[in-house]
Amino acid sequence: MNDIAIKAERLAKKYVINVGDAASETLSEGVTSALSRLLRSIRRSTTSATHREEIWPLKSASFEIRRGEVVGVIGRNGAGKSTLLKILSRITEPTSGRAEIYGRVGTLLEVGTGFHPELSGRDNIYLSGIILGMNKSDIDKKFDEIVEFAGISRFVDTPVKRYSSGMYVRLAFAVGAHLEPEVLIVDEVLAVGDLQFQQKCLDKMHQIGDQGRTVIFVSHNMQAVSRLCRRVLLLDKGELAADGSAQDVVSKYLHGGSGSGCLREWNDPAKAPGDETARLLAVRVKNALGETTSAIDISQEILLEMEFEVLRPGWVLTPAVVLTNGEGLDLFETFDLDPAWRHQSRPAGQYVSTVRIPGNFLTEGSFFVSPACFSVTPSHVQFYEREAVAFQIIDRMDGNSMRGDHPGEMLGVIRPQLQWGTRFSSR
Repeated sequence: MNDIAIKAERLAKKYVINVGDAASETLSEGVTSALSRLLRSIRRSTTSATHREEIWPLKSASFEIRRGEVVGVIGRNGAGKSTLLKILSRITEPTSGRAEIYGRVGTLLEVGTGFHPELSGRDNIYLSGIILGMNKSDIDKKFDEIVEFAGISRFVDTPVKRYSSGMYVRLAFAVGAHLEPEVLIVDEVLAVGDLQFQQKCLDKMHQIGDQGRTVIFVSHNMQAVSRLCRRVLLLDKGELAADGSAQDVVSKYLHGGSGSGCLREWNDPAKAPGDETARLLAVRVKNALGETTSAIDISQEILLEMEFEVLRPGWVLTPAVVLTNGEGLDLFETFDLDPAWRHQSRPAGQYVSTVRIPGNFLTEGSFFVSPACFSVTPSHVQFYEREAVAFQIIDRMDGNSMRGDHPGEMLGVIRPQLQWGTRFSSR
């Protein structure tokens, strides 16, 4: 048991909305909700129990994490990631089950938590250390390193309420990472910082793991998760859907739903997205060779193929695709404006539409494809299947992509290879 940092047994969390008592919370939540409980008790006599609605953001999650492990937690929005972290951080209590955590815990869950807004950065550093059980001399030894890492030397004596969100996050991470908690819990809040600072944070978390301390890292950035973590937990609708190597679990997440991730088919017409006008039959991701695949080299062309059936002739239909990156940002929406069918009504039958994304256009990372079909006159959406399939762009860093010989982090949500020209002007 000495090598166990976290042990979770059947963790579950319930919230009751509209009417009734909420699930048990922390001491601060209990104090602030005393008046609410009194008002609810008055309302109960006049409100039917049928108005109660139970929400279970987390359902019976069990796992163990050993000391020195850097573990990723992934899942779509609403999967239960934040609820799990709040339980592990002692911000809220589970409705059932228990979590045993061995050692001090440092948390960075969201902007605006953890610091007293009226106190300066300096005072908050010392306050955080005291809360972690450190004495002043121990904090003194880490103080300069924290300030330098956060890059706030000019503002260390300024109240943190005047900090930008980026400054706040930099200081919060620096405090959590450098005051040496045995367990460091970091949520997607790192997305607030710039890319250079994000890379510093990833490097620091690697270092923390190498020192034998434990890191739990939550992110929608599958590239960062794959680079940082050897082990990943996948949450889906409040349940622990997978626990294994980063490569296997990230692949399962990207390839979620029916099909293999890069291929999704609807063989049952009753379950296919669509209406009485048209329905979606299949979506595929292919490389330049026409092979269906979920991993594509950054320099290769990408083919997104959607197969659909027109059920009622006479409609002018436009296929479309929305491309979303691994951080949930919709990069673009593109329409099929092929002159052969633009403004032309379609006879009943099956169609295959293909959109080509050039190589050296997207950056490395994960992407989700949402196929759609709509008509303008009358205005109507026949189907829109959010994140039907997924694929990953791989940069092999062999000098043939837009990055050239640049070894560092690349900025931006796309990475187009543009034409450059330089001429010598004069001395």
